Amino acid sequence: MAASGDSDCLVVIEGLVDSRGAPRLLVLALLLGAQPDARAEVQVSVPPLVEVMRGESVALNCTPLGVHDYFMLEWFLADRSGARHRLASGELRGSEIRGGVHSSRGRSPPYQLDSQGRLVLAEAQVGDERDYVCVVTVGATVTAEATVRLQVFAKPEATEVAPNRGTLSVTDDVAQEIATCNSHNGNPAPQITWHRNGEPLQVPMEVNSEGYMTSRTVREASGLQSLTSTLYLRLHKTDRDASFHCSVHYFLPKGQHGRLDSPPFGLTLHYPTEHVQFWVGSPATTEGWVREGDSVQLFCRGDGSPSPEYTFYRLQDKQEDVLKTNLEGNLTLERVQRGQSGTYGCRVEDYDADEDAELSQTLELRVAYLDPLELSNGEELALPLGGSLATNCSVQGLPTPTLRWTKDSMPLGEGPTLSLSFVTFDSAGSYTCEASMPTVPLLSRNRILRLLVEGSPELRPEETLPKAAGSWTEGDEVRLVCSARGYPEPKLNWSQMGGSPAEPASGGQGWVSSSLTLKVTSALSQDGVYCEASNPHGNTRHVFHFGPVAPQTSQAGVAVMAVAVSVGLLLLVVAAFYCMRRKGRPGCCRQGEKGAPPPGDPELSHSGSQRTEQTGLLMGGASGGARRGSGGFRDEC
Repeated sequence: MAASGDSDCLVVIEGLVDSRGAPRLLVLALLLGAQPDARAEVQVSVPPLVEVMRGESVALNCTPLGVHDYFMLEWFLADRSGARHRLASGELRGSEIRGGVHSSRGRSPPYQLDSQGRLVLAEAQVGDERDYVCVVTVGATVTAEATVRLQVFAKPEATEVAPNRGTLSVTDDVAQEIATCNSHNGNPAPQITWHRNGEPLQVPMEVNSEGYMTSRTVREASGLQSLTSTLYLRLHKTDRDASFHCSVHYFLPKGQHGRLDSPPFGLTLHYPTEHVQFWVGSPATTEGWVREGDSVQLFCRGDGSPSPEYTFYRLQDKQEDVLKTNLEGNLTLERVQRGQSGTYGCRVEDYDADEDAELSQTLELRVAYLDPLELSNGEELALPLGGSLATNCSVQGLPTPTLRWTKDSMPLGEGPTLSLSFVTFDSAGSYTCEASMPTVPLLSRNRILRLLVEGSPELRPEETLPKAAGSWTEGDEVRLVCSARGYPEPKLNWSQMGGSPAEPASGGQGWVSSSLTLKVTSALSQDGVYCEASNPHGNTRHVFHFGPVAPQTSQAGVAVMAVAVSVGLLLLVVAAFYCMRRKGRPGCCRQGEKGAPPPGDPELSHSGSQRTEQTGLLMGGASGGARRGSGGFRDEC
């Protein structure tokens, strides 16, 4: 800016002028009368808009740029009429600005001026939203000023919604009140949008028959603002399950935004019934069968609202037999029987429905049953060994059951007939006739036939591990086992004492077993040991053989000693007997009185004569007799 005259002073103030913070340089030129050819300028940098959240502290800055030895700073509050009210002032003293607040105009807490010349507002309120003017004076006449706009933001309280709790009819052809949304104590005033199933509703503010919304803003005594919005819509049947809510969008400093959603809500609508569904609840099969004895539920549902009245009936000879009427649409048949099979119906009593609407439905209830099974030969049958069997299993049921025979869970064949030929003891046991229904999986029965096979016992010995010939030693211990089967159950007997009582053998199949534990002897090696199984149809026997049995080594030495002792004792007895005979006959043990020694023989001593006599005794009876005849010895001992 050019000045008139030889001397002037230029003051430049740099600042931001719009609410969006775009910078601009504000230049104020003041022509002042001063020294010739002299020019002075002051630059003040201030933001034209300062934003702060309600309750926070804020400082408005107004410091001249450049180096100045002295300046004076003043803060003014501009009201809506344009009048200015001085709030605070200060002077540069050294490196600090010293001054104070002149008037807070009733604000609490009051304004403050800090050492940098900033106007401080503690706990900003909505009422602080004003224009604040900063005036800087350099020297006596050079002055610059700038205006700061303060904006205070306040987050609104939680969003509230009040839905229409009445019953709204879809048959009305005008828009009806849906709900009212409220946002309290925010700043600046927020905005409200409406949503259906999460999608925003584009409704105008102008009244029309399809839908619109109204809005009203109220400034509270605190200066905060509250917003109320009411939604009106023309409803359709598809809105019966719709979820509605409203959203409040509020503003924050630095161009930020926030959002507060209300709780979702639904509507209660009135619309006539158009379709009816009728079905059998659990338990039921995919083919629609229910089991006899079960409790069955029938469900009926119409698509009208509110829920209409339901009438359940049974068709018998084309006549409706009413069973129950209620609002729940449920009918329970307790412990159904086969006689309850038939046609059941449900009718919706909705007098607002169209004349061509189908309000009645029927279904067929099919009760599945299965009677107990019958066996043509009873539950127990006895056959002779090698005999044949053909027996039948019969049953009554609906749907038609499937029959099969099993033994020990192994299938034998499909159908009602069981045929067996040339039965053996292995054929004995339990045969099961099973009846089932593929279309009704949980409905089945079975009956057991017990087959007995009569015949002479069959014997199964458990042989002793064989040993080589002569390897059995007397005294070895051995355990023998015999198993037998037959019907009636055979008895088991042993040729030796000590056999255990017969008991069922491992593996089953009618076997019983008995065991015998004994010591091997020489007698057993010759005769063996046998076990015998018997019943009224016959008996059978098995002999266990051991072969040669060797004596124990210690027992052989004892036998030799025993023989030697026996022989010695026998000789002692013979000697004693001889002496006793000699003592009983005086001339038996000495030379006879008659008879002289033969001629030419020398006389013998006493001992020699005794030795001759003993020799004659030991020669035997025949020679003694001869001697008597010849006159040698009279007697012999």
